[in-house]
Amino acid sequence: MITKNNPKHNTVYRRKRTDKRTMADVAFDAQKIVFAPISFQAARALRDLGILEALNNAPADADTLAKKTHLSRYAVQVLLDIGTDLGLVSRQDHLYNITPAGWFILYDPMTRVNMDFVNDVCYQGMFDLQNSLKKGKPTGLKVFGRWKTIYEGLSRLPAPNRKSWFAFDHFYSDIAFPEILPIVFASSPKMIFDIGGNTGKWANKCLSYDKNVRVTLVDLPGQLAVAKKNLKKYGKRAAFAAANLLDKKSVIPQGADAFLMSQFLDCFSPQEIVAILKKVKKAASPHSEIYILEPLRDRQQYDAAVFCLNHISLYFTNLANGNSKMYSLAEMQECIQKAGLKIDKIFDQMGRFAYTLIRCKI
Repeated sequence: MITKNNPKHNTVYRRKRTDKRTMADVAFDAQKIVFAPISFQAARALRDLGILEALNNAPADADTLAKKTHLSRYAVQVLLDIGTDLGLVSRQDHLYNITPAGWFILYDPMTRVNMDFVNDVCYQGMFDLQNSLKKGKPTGLKVFGRWKTIYEGLSRLPAPNRKSWFAFDHFYSDIAFPEILPIVFASSPKMIFDIGGNTGKWANKCLSYDKNVRVTLVDLPGQLAVAKKNLKKYGKRAAFAAANLLDKKSVIPQGADAFLMSQFLDCFSPQEIVAILKKVKKAASPHSEIYILEPLRDRQQYDAAVFCLNHISLYFTNLANGNSKMYSLAEMQECIQKAGLKIDKIFDQMGRFAYTLIRCKI
């Protein structure tokens, strides 16, 4: 057991019998959390300043790396020291080399997308996380602008930050599209409504998959302005309906054979999800198919995926809207049932990152 030295906190930590770690291991885990923001920026510096790339080409000493990266020997050495602690760099005698984890930081597409998103979108605002949790509002968003949600300001984010946001959003959702297209088109829909169509990525896939289908995107005006440019080549087959679905007066047009909400509902609270699904139900007909595509926390194959999704929830808390998160299947099912919809079938493991496609009917 460990007794805190501070007399104001006269508490004792008692280790559970199932915990096989030593107290030194526990203390080290705590320090990793404490210094995590510094570790993150150090890893990013190792990547962006060229040290990992140089080591991927060949083992090198600090002097050689300083010449190749045009940094001082001091700058290189402090980064190598922490890079070794982080397991991104290994050392043998005077030579350093890149590790598999270092290679992931440097080249793995998912890791790069996540790192850029955390740095360019989340990092500064996260200083205000506690206020967001207390107020139920994305108070960290003020680093970018005075909007109620990040979605209102996406088109006005600084270019590098906006690029990282869209790269992150598209990287994950796009991976599932090839597998869900045959499912959605199995019933030969003539009209698809893309709810929360964003920049038109899903609509583009649909319009190119079937030369006869028409797609209507429903989203905020700022997002639709970008989508119109991206889908211009499809002419009248691509239509656009501007709507703020959180506005009680907004409606979803009728006439769709299929509705799709791709990575959309996680942008809202459970109460808001129910309200949106009720609008979809009102717009649907008895033959309509309603699809919800989400990376659900409890349908993941790997612990790393759950770890990422739980952290992304705090992005929603602090920057996106203040009240949404990454949901479990049970949580999403509850919202679907409250909206008066019926689950027809659940398709798991869509794409490499375990998306779940839920098909509903009225």
